[in-house]
Amino acid sequence: MSNDTAAHHGELGDAEYAEFMALAAEEGFDTDEVDADLDAASHGPLPVLAVVGRPNVGKSTLVNRVIGRREAVVEDRPGVTRDRVTYEATWNGRRFKIVDTGGWEVDVLGIDAAVAAQAEYGIEAADAVLFVVDATVGATDTDEALVKLIRRAGKPVVLCANKVDGPSTEAEAAYLWSLGLGEPYPVSALHGRGSGDLLDAVMDALPEAPPQLFGNGAVGGPRRVALIGRPNVGKSSLLNKVAGEERVVVNELAGTTRDPVDEMIELGGKTWKFVDTAGIRRRVHLTAGADFYASLRTASALEKAEVAVVLIDASETLAEQDTRIISMAVEAGRAVVIAYNKWDQLDEERRYYLEREIERDLVQVQWAPRVNVSAKTGRHMEKLVPAIETALEGWETRIPTARLNAFLGELVAAHPHPIRGGKQPRILFGTQAGTRPPRFVLFASGFLEAGYRRFIERRLREEFGFEGTPISISVRVREKRRKK
Repeated sequence: MSNDTAAHHGELGDAEYAEFMALAAEEGFDTDEVDADLDAASHGPLPVLAVVGRPNVGKSTLVNRVIGRREAVVEDRPGVTRDRVTYEATWNGRRFKIVDTGGWEVDVLGIDAAVAAQAEYGIEAADAVLFVVDATVGATDTDEALVKLIRRAGKPVVLCANKVDGPSTEAEAAYLWSLGLGEPYPVSALHGRGSGDLLDAVMDALPEAPPQLFGNGAVGGPRRVALIGRPNVGKSSLLNKVAGEERVVVNELAGTTRDPVDEMIELGGKTWKFVDTAGIRRRVHLTAGADFYASLRTASALEKAEVAVVLIDASETLAEQDTRIISMAVEAGRAVVIAYNKWDQLDEERRYYLEREIERDLVQVQWAPRVNVSAKTGRHMEKLVPAIETALEGWETRIPTARLNAFLGELVAAHPHPIRGGKQPRILFGTQAGTRPPRFVLFASGFLEAGYRRFIERRLREEFGFEGTPISISVRVREKRRKK
């Protein structure tokens, strides 16, 4: 198999791929679309395009145009968008993520500074940048300052001259060559004029497949572990304990850690790369200053990790921040281990209530290995490495297509989908298109309800393990056959 073919098949072998495509054709699926689904699933995270610009230049209107629906909030006043919001989009058969950011401004304070920081992080985390300028106003000092920021990030950039509604305003768009970012693409986000040429340029700027940030990029290199959790749960103390020395500052004042600290640590006979991350505070978009940037750096460290060890203070009631941080790790597609710290401080009553809290609040991550530790005394620290290894093993598990389809056949026969509207959708066949985390594509005769998808995931875990890893299941519904 050529490298190109192997990449296009994802993790399927030639024979598996041929058999799978034959099944797809037999069941009446568009084989080009099936191929695209497998290709997208095998590549894992989609390439990311950040849409940036100063307030009220039409970023959200442009995002709505690209995704083909009115989802981003649009008002004729600046500052409506605050947080980074991500949507999935498709152009000419290629899927990508588009991130709508808040308006960026120079030297702003308070919440405006937080909005600007979100936009800056959007640039940092993206594979390419779509810089939107209001052609009717021209390049402002703020635009010039943002150009410098984009250049420092070193990301490919496409310049959009928005609000060009006709030939008379195209000349105004030409003035934006002065920004030094190359050709300005004249567009009317409101009416769709010029958006096709713009998106063609975006496709040229985006990578075909995103860079893999796992490990250190070398085969057999140290596995990368992100320590995450809310402030003052003991992340730095845990890192010092596993390292066997004082590597990072520990203080009772919450939020001592600002920058993630990478440490190569020998543990359980292996070298690991640990990242001690700053605690994530409540209501991130309203947090100013160093704490706000710390939360963004935490997200960045998580994106580069393979496994997240979520530290929870077992001596306190589970907080909404704890569940949100676990959700961040799951949504990032990382292997997950949950470590309950300060276990030595728990009496029997607290242990009883903690178990009830876990059953109630963490039911969605019952698959994550759990360790009860004390970063202070070192209690049960030897259990951390086996839990991390178990999670990574689940994260990289792959089920052969033949075995998966035998399992799906038995599952559907024993537990068919409920009848809805006189119809009973069936799973026709499926494949695991990727790992890290495991990604499945199921082909069905009709829409599968969310509850049935969760049932499939639960049974997949019972049958094949997948301990410590989120699972992605996408469903492709067969279109009705056209009558000849």
